[in-house]
Amino acid sequence: MLNQEDNMEQKITVRPAVRSDIADLANITMDCVEGGASIGFMNGVDAHRLLEFWSNCFDSVSSGGRIILVAESSEHPKIVGTVQLLLNMPDNQPHRAEVAKLQVHRCARNRGIAEKLMVAIEREAKLNGRKLLVLDTVTDSSAARLYRRLSWIECGEIPNFALWPSGEYCSTTVFYKQLI
Repeated sequence: MLNQEDNMEQKITVRPAVRSDIADLANITMDCVEGGASIGFMNGVDAHRLLEFWSNCFDSVSSGGRIILVAESSEHPKIVGTVQLLLNMPDNQPHRAEVAKLQVHRCARNRGIAEKLMVAIEREAKLNGRKLLVLDTVTDSSAARLYRRLSWIECGEIPNFALWPSGEYCSTTVFYKQLI
């Protein structure tokens, strides 16, 4: 565990992801799934499937439908976190976007990386003319607590919304945030 002095020396850089980041992004996703995160994949997902997922995400970036940010830490040689902004919305919702796939590698958690990613993705949303953001996360998770701290408003809980990687049901909580 880092002490406060070490934490102050750590430099976190958030930047737009590039296609050459795919292997690192797949590694983060694999680590999160292996750690029990309900982020769309089940235990035993193979690396090829995750590389394909991230390749498809970058296809969406290329067409302007998505923004992917990554976090790098001076403490680690590779990317340690990521978040996405989904921009493709119906014609009557050009003012909103969805935040998705906030992930931080287990080796880098509890160091403010998720918060820095969220602040940066909100800034990107504003730069892209978005005034309303929505997201969902596992109910009572550390992510839900983070969103509340960052002034996201809880809409409600949906029971049995998804599965944990091990196969049991989990509930999700939906949040929104108006950008000023």
